[in-house]
Amino acid sequence: MTQTLHTPPQTAAAHHRHPFTRDPGRWDKESTRALRTGHVRDSTCTAACQPVLVHERTSWGWLAWTVPADGTLPEVPHQIGVLTLSATRTQRLALRWLTRRPAQRIALDTVPGSLRFSAAAVALITMIAGLFAIRHGVPIDVALPAMLLAPLLAEHLPGRMDARAEEHVRKVEGVNACRYLQRLATLHTSLIQAAADSDRYELRRSAEVGHNLLWDAAGLLQTQDTRSASAGLITRERLMLQLAD
Repeated sequence: MTQTLHTPPQTAAAHHRHPFTRDPGRWDKESTRALRTGHVRDSTCTAACQPVLVHERTSWGWLAWTVPADGTLPEVPHQIGVLTLSATRTQRLALRWLTRRPAQRIALDTVPGSLRFSAAAVALITMIAGLFAIRHGVPIDVALPAMLLAPLLAEHLPGRMDARAEEHVRKVEGVNACRYLQRLATLHTSLIQAAADSDRYELRRSAEVGHNLLWDAAGLLQTQDTRSASAGLITRERLMLQLAD
């Protein structure tokens, strides 16, 4: 399902049509950094490509955009993440963790795969610190395990933290799914802004309901394609349109 049921309100039409619609300078800065540090989206990309993503954080989650090689603005996010409603401070910190910049990695010539730059730095520091400690009387059976454990933690702990943080987020990928959720996010952002500019309970409650609808739609799109989930998606879009209107 890709067609819009109704025309969104004019005040909401510009939200999330492109990255950082309220701060175009931010996109210029982030895309320039991406061109220097990662693989960007171009005509040579395949399904296996992992282009660098620019994350646009919102109060309800994030939109992750690829950077087209031709310098144009992307129109559909590569990924959308929706944070659980009434998230705690810790869960919001988890959102920032998931949308951090990708780790720099060092290719290994002798074995397949790569190593995090941070893990290599920790290995060097702990080796120097461990040798210094041994020279000053620390038993080798105490220093050596610490020297080995620290870089292993630096390499594998971020993945464990990612998995824990993702328990509070529903992520959606794919052009059709992201285009649909992008429309709902556009409407929901208009509700958030209306609630922020007023102290009326009705507007705050509408924003909460909109977040719930966005969360539910992300759950449907995680497990089904837009065609098989169309009935549930249509119901949620109608409700979101009623709230926005």
